[in-house]
Amino acid sequence: MAEIQLYTIGFTKKNAETFFKKIKMAGVQRLIDIRLNNVSQLSGFAKKDDLKFFLKELCNCEYIHFPQFAPTKEILDNFKKKKINWMEYEEQFVNLLEKRKAQSLLNLSTFDNACLLCSEPTPDNCHRRLVAEYLKDHFDNIEISHL
Repeated sequence: MAEIQLYTIGFTKKNAETFFKKIKMAGVQRLIDIRLNNVSQLSGFAKKDDLKFFLKELCNCEYIHFPQFAPTKEILDNFKKKKINWMEYEEQFVNLLEKRKAQSLLNLSTFDNACLLCSEPTPDNCHRRLVAEYLKDHFDNIEISHL
């Protein structure tokens, strides 16, 4: 079975030039925005409508907002307010993905040359990494690269 290339990227601590060059150079065909809130003023160039336009114009890339791969507001708030640590966050979020049957929410081909987007600058403590690893655990032929 052919490998499916799945990328992840965060927009924080990247300017627009760096962000869009990474997307274009990787050959990303579809950006899957997995943020709970994709219209925050803090998002700058990564606000939903701007992002959709820039991706199409600069990268010939499709944009999809898919909050079903985002944590609940409660899980996110508990982590931000330090009511739970990263390990607890990770456990609760993966349980949420299992409950949602996340692996069956999109067709597997949707992930080929796709990129999961979130805000965190690195994948270490970000749910995009957890989603990517969750998908890889359910589909053996997924290769993950963090941009």
